[in-house]
Amino acid sequence: MAEELALQVGVNAEVSRNEGNEDYQKLTPSGRYWVRNTSPSRQKTVRTKPRGLDEETSANFSRIVQVDIRMDDNIWGSLPDDILIEILARLPPFTLFKLRSVCKAWNLIPRNPSFLKFHARAPSHGPCLLTFWKNLQMPQCSVFSMPLKAWYRLPFSFLPDWIFWLVGSSGGLVCFSGLDGLDFKTIVCNPLTQTWRILPNMRYNQQRQLIMVVDRVDGSFKVIAASDIYNDKALPTEVFDSKLNSWSLNQIMPAVNLCSSKMAFCDSRIYLETLSPLGLMMYRIDTGCWEHIPAKFPRSLLDGYLVAGARSRLFLVGRIGLYSTHQSMRIWELDHVRTMWVEISRMPQRYFRSLLRLSAERFECFGQDNLICFTSWNQGKGLLYDVDKKGWSWIAGCALQSWNSQVCFYEPRLDASVF
Repeated sequence: MAEELALQVGVNAEVSRNEGNEDYQKLTPSGRYWVRNTSPSRQKTVRTKPRGLDEETSANFSRIVQVDIRMDDNIWGSLPDDILIEILARLPPFTLFKLRSVCKAWNLIPRNPSFLKFHARAPSHGPCLLTFWKNLQMPQCSVFSMPLKAWYRLPFSFLPDWIFWLVGSSGGLVCFSGLDGLDFKTIVCNPLTQTWRILPNMRYNQQRQLIMVVDRVDGSFKVIAASDIYNDKALPTEVFDSKLNSWSLNQIMPAVNLCSSKMAFCDSRIYLETLSPLGLMMYRIDTGCWEHIPAKFPRSLLDGYLVAGARSRLFLVGRIGLYSTHQSMRIWELDHVRTMWVEISRMPQRYFRSLLRLSAERFECFGQDNLICFTSWNQGKGLLYDVDKKGWSWIAGCALQSWNSQVCFYEPRLDASVF
């Protein structure tokens, strides 16, 4: 509904200000552009695909029937530009891309400073899933918008032709790590604006496990490279600060054996699973120090993923059971006071058998804001669990069919800067 209203506002505004003229000019904060005058009463509404942003396919959701609302030209045609820009700034970014075909001025709206100011204050569009894979050596990227219930293809040929893989996303930015020949590189980009940068090399420039954190207050970001072992040498934790444009060395993590290389960011802290010492290692970003949390893992845990939730909640997701016929997927939450994992949910068997048909089949798990997503490498499926509503739902779409696709939660934002 917001898309139709905004589109009608744009057409009515162009017509009302210039009635009686065969051609006319529209003054905007970006400048003046000539546009042909066409009466909205005679104009046939044509749905166009956004430039560089193609809608692929819808998930298995019902479509809402939208009513054609006739808007008074005398009211909406005289809408001030600043109010119009504020309205557009509140629309989902994918809807805004469709509206860029209204006129040349609207095509330049995403670059307008006034628009970006309002867009930065607007509420988040909502959770999205970003999938990344390579098809015939060409990088491919698609985004599933949960509020709009549709997949969108993002052009991704702007990145260097390297061998790289998805690290994660935060605050509208996406982080990749890869190899340029034999050199380990880190890339941060904004898929919507197609802006990107290569971070300087680390002091110990070896392949490391990374995590990116964006500070929405000042627009900066940090990339943390966890401690690692290379050639029997312990590598320190390194942190990149975009405000300083440099890496800093921090404490070496006091852990001998990691249980999983996956990290979770929760409440300004980074968590890792370790076997020696048993439990969790917690890294405080503000102090640059590691601490050990002696939280024992559940018995018969086959594989576990740490998942960050909202409001300092930390989840552990994994399979239980030694035999394939008795396996189940369970979710625990860390009780910070008692330092123990408390089971909060189990995946119904019908979902578990459909997601993982083989006992040794690999799966990925990640979360954001109390949403946990499961993906299967072989089945090409996505399963979403809402911790608050305790509901399970499938996510369908061709973007999950590739066996080498990498997935993470993503927040589309046009104001997120890589510099």
